[in-house]
Amino acid sequence: MLSAVAKLNTAAAVRERCGMVRDWVADGRSSHFALDETRLAAIAAYVADVTRESYPGLNIPDHSRWRHFAAGGVDRWNMLAGRIHEDALELARIAADLATVSVLLDAGAGDRWRYRERASALSFARSEGLAVASFDMFCAGAFSSDPDRPWRVDAAALARIDAATLARHFQVDAENPLIGLEQRGALLRRLGKALVEHADLFGPAPARPGNLIDYFLATASERRVSGARVLTTLLDGLSSIWPSALMVEGHPIGDAGRHPAVRTGDGTDGIVPFHKLSQWLAYSLFAPLESAELTIERPGELTALAEYRNGGLLIDLGVIRPRAAIDPLLSHEVASELIVEWRALTIALMDPLVDLVRARLGLDASFAMPQLLQGGTWSAGRKIARALRPPDGPPPIAVAADGTVF
Repeated sequence: MLSAVAKLNTAAAVRERCGMVRDWVADGRSSHFALDETRLAAIAAYVADVTRESYPGLNIPDHSRWRHFAAGGVDRWNMLAGRIHEDALELARIAADLATVSVLLDAGAGDRWRYRERASALSFARSEGLAVASFDMFCAGAFSSDPDRPWRVDAAALARIDAATLARHFQVDAENPLIGLEQRGALLRRLGKALVEHADLFGPAPARPGNLIDYFLATASERRVSGARVLTTLLDGLSSIWPSALMVEGHPIGDAGRHPAVRTGDGTDGIVPFHKLSQWLAYSLFAPLESAELTIERPGELTALAEYRNGGLLIDLGVIRPRAAIDPLLSHEVASELIVEWRALTIALMDPLVDLVRARLGLDASFAMPQLLQGGTWSAGRKIARALRPPDGPPPIAVAADGTVF
């Protein structure tokens, strides 16, 4: 019999429980939102247009952190890989190391922070800025305890990272503030502890995220691994790193919230899991795993990401309708019922968009959730936000972020 924690640590649980919230709202039981799902067709048309603009040949890659590493048209990863004289397997480990720390640092940066890349003199904000800053920090060897092997992430180095270290590498000062520096540093230190505690996944000393490559090579049947298994493995290994007031069976359950729509009659009653950064990391590990000659099966088992670009798209184009005007200057706590409901609706309503956008583009089943997000809803959410709320396009609902969720 599955433990209560195990029940929550799956993509299927995210999808099922967010669906419960969607049904609750569709039945008119929400005090926060109503739904107009007839507007999904209009969103599909908008997303299809954005996708064609970004990918005229419709060769749409997976949604992952690797797209952000190429911000500004600079192919940073291949430039770095060309300097590293290692075999393909070690390069895959290095890529997994990089993706892991970069994704875990990829929560909301706030509206004021910018990162200026010294090599290109380009300036980036938000996710792209966090990607380039974390990439430069990785290249500087800040995540490795071995000066002779700087392009690595290991537990010993993570244990030493604090807010001051992050501030230095991320160019943070009074004029360039970044949300949640202390929380981001604490998250990385907890990551280091989790790596050591799960030697079966992350290897003996030096424990590192990249050793997941070896774990999957050793355990995958015929070198094939499903998208859902990648996520469950990450949740099993890293559940202790997430700051969460929600505990089940004495264990933190990470990125989840409570909502009255979820009735399960067990210890997980009322809990809606999202696992946003864990799913973002799973998507971002597909490329390193594939470079180690593993095949990712059924990547569409993962869900959309419960974040403000996808969710903002659904509000801005009229599928999710707030029942009362929402003050854009009032920040709502991540754990509040309004935000939990918005995030759950985001995941539930993105699923039908896969088929609608695929049909609009005339593509086959190779167009799945990773392509929808990349093509896609993430860019479309940003585009409509900038059109409606220039110049920077903040979300339609402000969230009191701490640097570890959004």
